[in-house]
Amino acid sequence: MQGRSRNDQQFINPVRDTCRQVVVDRRMGYFFEIAIALGFVLWNCSALLVAEDAPAKTVAAVPASGAKPGPNDRQITLAVRSYLEREHLNRRPIDAEISSRWFKTFLEALDPMKVYLMQADIDEFQKRQSSLAEVVKRGDVSFAYDVSNRLLQRLDQRLPLIKRFISEPHDFTQKDSIIADRDETKWAASEAEAEDLWRRRVKYDLLIQKMEKMSPEEAKEKLTRRYSSFAKRMHQMTADELLETYLSALTSSLDPHTSYMSPGTLENFEISMRLQLDGIGASLRGEDGFTTVAELVPGGAADKDGRLQPKDRVIGVGQGATGELTDVVDMNLNEVVKLIRGKRSTIVRLKVIPVGQTVPKIYDITRDKIELKDSEARGEVIEEGKKIDGSPFKIGVINLPSFYMDMAGARQGQAEYKSTTRDCKRLLDEFRQKGVDCVVLDLRNNGGGSLPESISLTGLFMDTGPVVQIKDADKRIQQYDDVDPDISWDGPLVVLINKFSASASEIVAGAIQDYRRGLVVGDKATHGKGTVQSLLDLGRQLFQRLPNAPSLGAIKITMQQFYRPLGESTQLEGVKSDVELPSLTTHLEVGESDLDYALAFDKVPAASFKSSNRLTPELVKALQDRSTNRVEKNEDFQKVERDIAQYRKRKSEKTISLVEEDFVKSWNESKSVGDEEEKLERSEDPKRPIVKRDYYFAEAMRVTLDYLTALSGGVASLAQINPEAEPAAPRAVPVLQ
Repeated sequence: MQGRSRNDQQFINPVRDTCRQVVVDRRMGYFFEIAIALGFVLWNCSALLVAEDAPAKTVAAVPASGAKPGPNDRQITLAVRSYLEREHLNRRPIDAEISSRWFKTFLEALDPMKVYLMQADIDEFQKRQSSLAEVVKRGDVSFAYDVSNRLLQRLDQRLPLIKRFISEPHDFTQKDSIIADRDETKWAASEAEAEDLWRRRVKYDLLIQKMEKMSPEEAKEKLTRRYSSFAKRMHQMTADELLETYLSALTSSLDPHTSYMSPGTLENFEISMRLQLDGIGASLRGEDGFTTVAELVPGGAADKDGRLQPKDRVIGVGQGATGELTDVVDMNLNEVVKLIRGKRSTIVRLKVIPVGQTVPKIYDITRDKIELKDSEARGEVIEEGKKIDGSPFKIGVINLPSFYMDMAGARQGQAEYKSTTRDCKRLLDEFRQKGVDCVVLDLRNNGGGSLPESISLTGLFMDTGPVVQIKDADKRIQQYDDVDPDISWDGPLVVLINKFSASASEIVAGAIQDYRRGLVVGDKATHGKGTVQSLLDLGRQLFQRLPNAPSLGAIKITMQQFYRPLGESTQLEGVKSDVELPSLTTHLEVGESDLDYALAFDKVPAASFKSSNRLTPELVKALQDRSTNRVEKNEDFQKVERDIAQYRKRKSEKTISLVEEDFVKSWNESKSVGDEEEKLERSEDPKRPIVKRDYYFAEAMRVTLDYLTALSGGVASLAQINPEAEPAAPRAVPVLQ
């Protein structure tokens, strides 16, 4: 790779880590896009219709029992502000426009559905908006604490009201509705508006529980628990969490991928990149005040122990064989995780309510090194179709969920640090030994990761040459080459993508396409992220001479923009498929162009390189035409087309009916959008299959077989094959470990 950033922790930011989180609401079939800086507040529906009434009463300035200022708040804030103005790609000062964005983003981060704060609160805080650009120069974050305390006061005001509406009867035949678009809602201007808002909100929640086949009493108990737990959680917000929310609201006002990471978030990020940690190997989530086991890491300490199971509830944690158990009900999930993690070979005691039971049990589990294999490359060889001699084609499939690299191991010079490229090379070597005819690189739902890994991985499929071009704030263009002449796979290549393929995935897919090295198949285009972030550890940056620098978190800052070998950016546009398959995700507003303050698309001159002659425009058109012919006659894909039409119809509707009959109809009609959410969740399941043989993958394989046929016999040979013919049933050969 030619040229290297002065910061070796350079990477292409995973899309799911951005400040804007896309929340899929299965219940109503809408993708509600909630711009939040950290993710404390995830609601299930948009804000509600309100009516005009008398102005709201103001709240007395009584301190709430929330976060208290941290000792490093000022130092961290000054550092973040300095790096933003000096190092960000746009080098834009924090001016009045940025202050306005910052103000809006922060308020919506704390109260995204506009259900707690009142318009009077907003008006009061608005008077300080213009001063944010000045006070940040002093490291003053008092505004964050003032807003947070006001939110807690309002939350405490609302909780009795919410509980009252939960307990009261509701008429689900009466004409009533809520607003479907959060951006169209306003904060309540009066107590009467606030009450009406919450009446409808609770009514909506109760309808959701009905759809989940929950009895009225169970629904009331669940909702009461949920809102009470949420209130406790907000009161437990730490100084680190609030500062992260506040500063990330600032950073995301410059672009959606620049963020401040608190020390805890930085630790989790580094774990996700090196794919290992010390602990018990259990993924946890917060559910209505309880810490619930989401899944177990295969081969991890908890999995080997065998007692802890998914859906179990952890209600207490103790250290060592005899340590006192700490009650973790209603505790901040991050704090629970800290209690459970620890040095390998030490014991953690868990007080657990097993799923389906009521009597707690105590499990003592010895911590161990946990390998997060669910995010690493996995491979499988499948047999598809028939060659001229009657034997099946062997297709080697690599499922790659992320571009990972153990940054600490690389920094320390470890010879065998964890690496995407190393793992994929091993799989390709095994594919060759098994005599595969084609390799399929599945980058669907791969949100990105390490920049160096995207370059070196591309080099496994091609000779030396430019993979990506990088432009910095000074408009200097640097070419990053694959300099290794060794090729791990020089045969036919297909790359699968979707709208959730982003960043590093787009570098690989874009280079493969520009070189005409392989065929890109999938959604209309990838996500459309074309920026490079560098991770600056604030403790190391500010205290370089200290052996034990304090943990101050990090700023992940957009410093460069990347371009394909032919000079086009993937920013906003993405990488377009050679052969497009109909997909609902293509139409969802989850791309880079849908994010607030995304940077603009542009181009640079093309790099000099020699492309392959494998893929001609004639061949690509023939492959698309044959696929379109099959898709138009395929019932599964025709259902997708109907789902797309239904999704567009639902998105155009301004309100959601709270009449039960209408609600049930909308719920059933919108199930397809909820299925997309479930697919994303399954894509992160450590026990997910390497190859999911659904209708979408089946058509991708038909395209692959057409491609192989054309490579061996020319485009004309495709005319001899019935485009509607079903391929032979796939047969799996031993899975590669």
